[in-house]
Amino acid sequence: MGKIERGSFGSRLGIVLATAGSAVGLGNVWRFPYMTGQNGGAAFLLLYVACIMVLGVPGMVSEFIVGRHAQANAAHAYDKLSGGRPWKLVGYLGILTSTIILGFYAVVAGWCLQYLWAAVAKPGMATKDYFADFSTDAVQPVLWAVAFILLTHVVIVRGVRRGIERASKWLMPILLVLLLVLVVASCTLPGAADGIRFLLWPDFSKLSSRVLLEALGQAFFSLSLGTACLCTYASYFTRTTNLLHAAGQIALLDALIAVCAGLMIFPAAAAVGISPDSGPSLIFITLPSVFQQAFAAVPIVGYVISVMFYALLVFAALTSTISMHEIGTAFFTEEFRLPRSRSAWVITCVAGVLSVFCAWSVGALPGLQVMGRSLMDFCDQLTANFMLPLGGMLVCLFVGWYIPKRVVYEEFTNDGALNRRYFRLFLFAVRFVCPICIALIFLHQLGVL
Repeated sequence: MGKIERGSFGSRLGIVLATAGSAVGLGNVWRFPYMTGQNGGAAFLLLYVACIMVLGVPGMVSEFIVGRHAQANAAHAYDKLSGGRPWKLVGYLGILTSTIILGFYAVVAGWCLQYLWAAVAKPGMATKDYFADFSTDAVQPVLWAVAFILLTHVVIVRGVRRGIERASKWLMPILLVLLLVLVVASCTLPGAADGIRFLLWPDFSKLSSRVLLEALGQAFFSLSLGTACLCTYASYFTRTTNLLHAAGQIALLDALIAVCAGLMIFPAAAAVGISPDSGPSLIFITLPSVFQQAFAAVPIVGYVISVMFYALLVFAALTSTISMHEIGTAFFTEEFRLPRSRSAWVITCVAGVLSVFCAWSVGALPGLQVMGRSLMDFCDQLTANFMLPLGGMLVCLFVGWYIPKRVVYEEFTNDGALNRRYFRLFLFAVRFVCPICIALIFLHQLGVL
C-alpha cells in the first residue's frame, strides 16, 4: 500500500493552542486548586511555577525533538531514531498510558458534562446528595462518559488541521475568556481578599520537602509529560517551529491558567467560609454550594456563573481528551495502514469500554476492584505513579544520552538557524536535572520519600 499522508498544523498559533490544549485540562482547573489548598497556597504556587520551568520546558522540548525529527507516530518515532532497538517500547508505553488515561479521564469529564447539563436545566440541584446519587447510578455516569469520548471522536476523525487545530482555536480562547470572567466575579465578592491572599502571599513556613515533591509532580502531570502526546503533536510541527519558544509559551500558558483557576476558586471559597483544602471533592461537592451562597442575593448571576464554570471544565477536559485520543489514532493509522476514521474507532471503542467499567467501579459496582482499589483508582494510580514517571524518565535518557548529539542540536537550533545560546543548558537539564526530578517524583508517589 502507498504511504499514509500525514497531517500538519497550519499555523504557529495552531501549534501553540493545540499543544497547550493537550497540557491544559482538569489537572489545571481541578487538581491544581485542591493541591494548592492542601500544600499551603502561595508557597506551593511558587514552587510549581519554578518546577514547570526547570522540569517542564526541557521535558517538552525533548519530546518535541523526537516527534518532529521522526515525523511519525510515537511508536515509529522511537523505533526510527533508535534504529530498531528496544527504545521503541517507550513509544508503545506512551500509547498504552494515554489510552488508559483516556478511559478513566472520560469518567470525570462525563461528570463535568452532567454537571453542565444540571447547571443549565436544574439550577440548585448540584449538591452533595446529588453527586452521590448520580455517581452511584448504573446508567447515567456511563452514558455521559461514553458521550464525552464520542464528542472527542468527532473532532479526531476530521484530521489535524480541520479537527484538532480548528477545535483548539475555538476551545482555548473560549476557555480563557470563561476563566477570566469567573476570576473577576470571584475576586470581587465580599470577603474574597482572604482567598486572594492565600494564593498570592507566600507563607514560607509552609515549605517542606513534601511540598516540593508535590509541586514537582503537579508540574510533571499538568504538562502531559510521558504520555507521548507531545511527541505525537510535534510530528505535525513544521521545520521552522522554534521548539524552545513553543515549549516556553505552552509552559507559561499552563501556569497562567492554573493560577487563574486558583483565583477563580479560592476567593469564592473564602467569601462563604469554605476551607481551601477541601481536596478532590472541591469541584463536584463543595463548589456548587459556594456559588449558591456567594451569589444568593442575585440568583441569576449565580446561575450564569455556575453554567460558565462547568462549561469551562468541559472545554478543559475536551482539549486533553483530544490529544490523548490522537496518540493511538495516529499509531493505528500509520502502523496498520488503516483509514483515519477506522483507527479512531479502535481507540474510541477501547477507551469507551474501559470508561464503562471505571464508572461502575466507583459507583454501581464498588466490588469491581484491582489490588484492593476500584478499577478507576487503580488505573489512576498505575498511570500516575508508575507509567508516566517511567515514560518521562526514558524520554530524557533517550534524548540526553542515546540520540546522537548532532541530531539533538540540529532539532534544537532548526539546523543552526536559531541561536544556540541555550543548547548546553538544555542538554545539561535533560541529562541530569530532569532524570533526578522525575526519580524523586517516582519515589514520592511510591511513598519512599
